[in-house]
Amino acid sequence: MTGTLTAQTGKARTAVVYFSATGTTERMAKDAADAMGADIFEIEPVHKYTSADLNWHDKKSLSSIECNDPKSRPAIANKIDISGYDAVVLCYPIWWAYAPKIVYTFTESQDWKGKKLVTLCTSGGSGLGRSGKDLAKFAKGADFKGGKDFTGKSGSDVKNYVDGLLK
Repeated sequence: MTGTLTAQTGKARTAVVYFSATGTTERMAKDAADAMGADIFEIEPVHKYTSADLNWHDKKSLSSIECNDPKSRPAIANKIDISGYDAVVLCYPIWWAYAPKIVYTFTESQDWKGKKLVTLCTSGGSGLGRSGKDLAKFAKGADFKGGKDFTGKSGSDVKNYVDGLLK
């Protein structure tokens, strides 16, 4: 594995944490975790998003409302503890050029002190944009290493990229 070495194992511990509403980001995150030998955790929303919620053509859809409200922080149904990890690879789709607000909920709920953060996204066309840098602002204490759009790429592509960032 990559990153800071732990005293017990001599290996760094990396977690892949992802949010996926349609399965696209989930596939990328699982492939990446497999290739990296990393533990994987899903950010599960209290309110599961329906196709109507994700209709970006509808200004009244839930995702549109959340994306237009900078203070929106949708609730997370499960607890994810990153305290035992040296690095976190945070994976998410791009919604309206940003990470979904539930990813901000996760980011703000963690203690990032001493941890490396890499952001990866899937996108229908707009790419990572500044979403990684925006999330890093809310990951207080994290060492933000960078991010990239990995739509349609293999787990080994992700592994090579992350390994290069975490050297």
